[in-house]
Amino acid sequence: MQHSNLTLAQAIREANLFERTITLPRNAYLKEAGSIDTNLYLVEAGSLRVFILDGQEQRIVRFGYENDLIVALDCLLTGAASDFAIQAIKKTTLQVLPKHVLMQFVQADLSHLLLWSSALEALVVQQLEREKDLLISSPSLRYQRVLKRSPQLFQQIPHKYIANYLRMTPETLSRLKKS
Repeated sequence: MQHSNLTLAQAIREANLFERTITLPRNAYLKEAGSIDTNLYLVEAGSLRVFILDGQEQRIVRFGYENDLIVALDCLLTGAASDFAIQAIKKTTLQVLPKHVLMQFVQADLSHLLLWSSALEALVVQQLEREKDLLISSPSLRYQRVLKRSPQLFQQIPHKYIANYLRMTPETLSRLKKS
């Protein structure tokens, strides 16, 4: 099977592998901290945030919105519980793909393995960019980097969550957006 410029999500959708659709109301958890979830999800509509608790503080590490794959990657890779929580920011509809179905798909064909590898590489690069963001002390520079990398974020996600993601107050984010 030839996949020219196909993404993993498109290939899975074309193969009709998603087993079911779920809808989460606003603020509902897809995955709670301390739980195991090895499913891969495709966001059909809505948006989610992935975060970890730091004391009483929530630290957002990534977002998912329409056409994004979202996964508790540490759970998927290790099968162990994860400290990350995944929560719907607004009403969100997701397609669900269990790990065993994903792995059968990936192992069935070299082109599928290459799509999986490409998706994992993209996640690693995103994570490295995120780590760089966190090491940059200038709020303005963090804002500019994320704006350049993900302009759609500012249309999809409420500003209080973006401010948390950028490790700044909503007021600082508001000032940066104005300047």
